Amino acid sequence: MEHISHFQNYVRELYARFSAHDAGLSDRLQRYRNIEPASAQFLSILIRAQQSKCVLELGTSTGYSTLWLAEALSSTQGHMVTLEIDAERSKEAQLHAQHLKLDSHIDFQVTDALDYLQSCQQQFDFILLDAERDAYVEYWSYLPQLLQQQGGLLVVDNVLSHAEQVAVFKALVDLDKRFVSSTVDIGAGLLLITFQ
Repeated sequence: MEHISHFQNYVRELYARFSAHDAGLSDRLQRYRNIEPASAQFLSILIRAQQSKCVLELGTSTGYSTLWLAEALSSTQGHMVTLEIDAERSKEAQLHAQHLKLDSHIDFQVTDALDYLQSCQQQFDFILLDAERDAYVEYWSYLPQLLQQQGGLLVVDNVLSHAEQVAVFKALVDLDKRFVSSTVDIGAGLLLITFQ
């Protein structure tokens, strides 16, 4: 229990600090744009329920969601790969993970997500897509091959808060009869996608 309360206190303070940083900036790209606490906790529950072992996160930013995913993976003895194009943000995320002793569950990669998806040979049972929304359509060409067919789950953030920006992506998912999907009204809206 002590571990859990330390984790929750740490991420609560982190979220407050990250939110304060974002509030002072008008340039969207300079903001950290971390996932909402309710969404992060929901993802943690999904990983525990699914007993995920192999997770991919597209969009580390400063690591708020990464910490929640890794903390859940510490209970399933799982591992994750998280991708971030900004080296400074990835470095900060690593420091937080080290502080919480979660870094052994995380492979931090500073890379362009599309480059990674194009060359990746691995499959994942859980994928979180929380990156630049204008790239989602292109990502969809590769994500189905990376998702395990048996029980694999792809979760996409910001589908309600930025519905118009993900409309084409959602339409592509709906047209792909291999998949079923559902939108959950938590945080900025989460789209859950899994194989039929």
